[in-house]
Amino acid sequence: MRWIEVSLDTPAEEIDRRCDELAALGASGFVIENEADFQSFLEHNHQYWDYVDEALASRFRGVSRIKCYLPDEDAGWDLLQRIRALYEGVSVSYIADSDWENNWRDYYKPIEVGEKLVVVPEWEDAPEDGRLPLRLDPGLIFGTGSHATTRMCLSALESLVTPGMRVLDLGCGSGILGIGALLFGADSCLGCDVDPKAPDVAAANAALNGFGPERFRVLAGDILADAGLRRELGTGYGLVLANIVADVILPLAAFARSFMAEGAAFVCSGIIEGRQDELRAALLKHGFTIERHLCEEEWHCFVCR
Repeated sequence: MRWIEVSLDTPAEEIDRRCDELAALGASGFVIENEADFQSFLEHNHQYWDYVDEALASRFRGVSRIKCYLPDEDAGWDLLQRIRALYEGVSVSYIADSDWENNWRDYYKPIEVGEKLVVVPEWEDAPEDGRLPLRLDPGLIFGTGSHATTRMCLSALESLVTPGMRVLDLGCGSGILGIGALLFGADSCLGCDVDPKAPDVAAANAALNGFGPERFRVLAGDILADAGLRRELGTGYGLVLANIVADVILPLAAFARSFMAEGAAFVCSGIIEGRQDELRAALLKHGFTIERHLCEEEWHCFVCR
């Protein structure tokens, strides 16, 4: 089925009233695109990132509009004519059902990482090149292997993981790093993420690779704010991973050692260019020795003991 995407340029102060009017006409499924809302979202969630893609920011610059979707049939066209009769600034495009659900998959292909891994989308065949396939269906959670921060962490795992190791992944997202550690021979991985969807997504990805809850488990919560959660995570891990952002790793550095066994490694990534010296100083201040400093594109990763 094809849908009519109706875009209506609307002053920010008129959005609520016009949505009510459109609903009264019979429209539904509204999408609001508004620069003020976008900027507010960034401001109130700044602790989760320190970089915003310029293309995304440009998409919302100066924007204030309502979108709704009508069936491409007589009833939809009739409703469209009534909308056009009420408002100026109405534009139309067309979207097929397949566009909603599957088009993004066309851009997600197997990705070779480091010397040993290949990250393979669930719906793709694994290349027969001798690499370990890590199967993944990320959904809406960060971590596909395409981003430099994830690639650097996965590459570091090749030399850090030892058989029987316990791994802790802080900010685990899709579970990709913990799954990689298990593929390299770790005994178990416990993950944690502020996103409440992460436990289900990460567990499903672990299952794709043959790992059940006895070897891979994820908790949802904020380790910076929740001391009880930190106690639940425990200690004695041979490897601690934190592929997050600089503003989270900075306070995390103060207590990351409490999770670690003697001689354990701490890998922290997601550090944007310009924040690396600040992170290095914090790690040294809290007793870490930096073994490796990796850099790819505009991102940095530290491997510490």
